[in-house]
Amino acid sequence: MTIKVGIAGYGLAGRYFHAPLLKGCGFEVVGVQTSNQERSQHAVADFPLTKVVATISELVELDLDLLVVASANLVHAEHAMAGINRGIPVVIDKPMGRTAKEVAEIISAAEYRNVPITTFFNRRWDSDALTIKKVLESKVLGEIHRLDSRFERFRPELNLSSWRESMSAEQGGGQLLDLQPHLISTALDWFGKSSLVTATVRSLRGGADDDSVLVLHHETGVNSYLSASAVVGAPGPRIRILGTKGALVINELDPQEALLRDGKFPENGTWTFPTTSAAFIHRGDEIEKIESVPGNYGHFYKQVEEAIMNGKPWPVSTSDALLVAQIIDQAREIGERG
Repeated sequence: MTIKVGIAGYGLAGRYFHAPLLKGCGFEVVGVQTSNQERSQHAVADFPLTKVVATISELVELDLDLLVVASANLVHAEHAMAGINRGIPVVIDKPMGRTAKEVAEIISAAEYRNVPITTFFNRRWDSDALTIKKVLESKVLGEIHRLDSRFERFRPELNLSSWRESMSAEQGGGQLLDLQPHLISTALDWFGKSSLVTATVRSLRGGADDDSVLVLHHETGVNSYLSASAVVGAPGPRIRILGTKGALVINELDPQEALLRDGKFPENGTWTFPTTSAAFIHRGDEIEKIESVPGNYGHFYKQVEEAIMNGKPWPVSTSDALLVAQIIDQAREIGERG
């Protein structure tokens, strides 16, 4: 059985993340929803046999085994509900919803109709994320007490054509909904449940929020410092994990996003290109390069396939999606109050 998929939205997320991963993992993209003429042409060029429709109601009327919501944050909930109401399992690009209330409503509707849903926290399948799991399992760092995790860039000029940079939080814009979900979700995956200690959330360029730092305290005792900013002239390392016996430092992301943007995809769910990030153990002046685990976003969709075909667990739990949304809500409230 080939799993038939409809993709809602065919911009950055739809065309350059979900579509090539679905193709590489053996799914059949039978429908794409977009009202944009240029994106419609892109969809037909990428999948000549796919049916392009203008509305979500038309998309869910197709014979789908899976709906992938890759549209703007503003309509994530509307599009997810359309699939849920038709009994179609749904993958929702991060964030699942703009607020914890919206996420809770999506989850409640899915549970009521017994329709499985999950969210695309793809950074859990980066090389750095998988390497960290291997290092934590080895106990080589001793007892972990701090995580520094960053998505820091230097883009001092606001891009008014980007809804992520120009739309309000109510409309789904801002880095608190764009990059912090990755930082929070991976921190939860590595160190377990957490609560928000404090947060700063600011707009430095006059558009949507573009500079935030969240501090989480995990039940395991680890503190996570999560920085997402577009105005950092000297970005820090992607990851630094501090333990009683040493530190793990990973300076850069793996090349998966660049490969996907370049039209590459993991064939049969496996990359034929290198997908590792260089990783180092630091013990003061002593630095040791270690073997990294290759990243593979295809593992997300292979788990989706196993869930649909064989009843296995979905790759990201709804409880994780809700906790991420709750932390973001709390961070926004603290940031605005500050």
